[in-house]
Amino acid sequence: MKGNYILVINPGSTSTKIALFKDEESIYVENLSHSPEEIKTYETIYDQKDMRTKVILNWLDNKSIKKEDLSAVVGRGGLLRPMPGGTYKVTEKLLEDLKIGYQGQHASNLGGIIAYDIAKDLKIPSFIVDPVAVDEITEVSRISGIPEIPRRSLVHALNIKAVTRRVCENIGEDFYNSSYVVAHLGGGISVAPVENGRIIDVNNANEDGPFSPERAGGLPAGDLVKLCFSKKYTQSELKKKMVGEAGFVGYLGTNDGRKVDDMINNGDKKAEIILKAMAYQIAKEIGAMSTVLFGKIDAIILTGGLAHNKKLTSWIAESVNFIAPVKLVPGEDEMLALAQGALRIVCGEEKAKIYEEEV
Repeated sequence: MKGNYILVINPGSTSTKIALFKDEESIYVENLSHSPEEIKTYETIYDQKDMRTKVILNWLDNKSIKKEDLSAVVGRGGLLRPMPGGTYKVTEKLLEDLKIGYQGQHASNLGGIIAYDIAKDLKIPSFIVDPVAVDEITEVSRISGIPEIPRRSLVHALNIKAVTRRVCENIGEDFYNSSYVVAHLGGGISVAPVENGRIIDVNNANEDGPFSPERAGGLPAGDLVKLCFSKKYTQSELKKKMVGEAGFVGYLGTNDGRKVDDMINNGDKKAEIILKAMAYQIAKEIGAMSTVLFGKIDAIILTGGLAHNKKLTSWIAESVNFIAPVKLVPGEDEMLALAQGALRIVCGEEKAKIYEEEV
């Protein structure tokens, strides 16, 4: 190992979260903000690369960390081609698809690009880990009912796989020889059966499954078609209504689960029924995904920011604990998950995957 530290890079729309890890211990974690005015000066997300790289290198200098002290750099994976999960070495083809945004433009596409730029001059490896493009769903699960509309896998893979590994360790199971249903409860809600380390099905959190703080989830198709042709909304307005103005926002005027909790505590019956409806839909999705595993499940895992909400998680657990024990892993420690993915390669526990060989 060349150095002692792993540098972790997680770009967001107006910030770049960075961390330094020594083994699995975070030495520094910081969220570096970029003003909206500055971001607007760049025509494309890729054009922000040099600016963000400079900010990160300046941060390292201010922490008195020499670049030569790094053993690897790992970035958040972006909207790449559908791919199996795992830790990937950043290669030319992977860089190319991040640059063009193969499945869309998002700041996370910069994670692997910046990691590569910093690592190449130091002759150390750069990686990405379990991007949202992870696609391990089965052939039969892709069938939607309309040939022109196959079901797609866009999933909170990084957190889902990381917390599954953590639960495996806690209960003494092998990640590659056990089965779970994991519900990631965040701004979007993904419910996934994880079999022997693979996410073999999932609801697309932007279009399907339970509603979330801002998203509609699955909707009655006939009524949605009528709304599309009602002339009340343009296509962009309707998309925003479904992703951004739905869920808690549509019913209660907030996307903050803590405020919903306060509303219930203050006697708001509407807020209570909406939160119960969310729990109901999540539990139904967990039940549906448990059939994918034929009911042979080591545990049901509730994770993500909303897993801090005790009302929500207790209502879900009450409905599904007959299937398997319910484990709570609230929050999503993306920086640790990225560092752990790189560590498994650096320490020789696993071999890095090569993008060109997998897609």
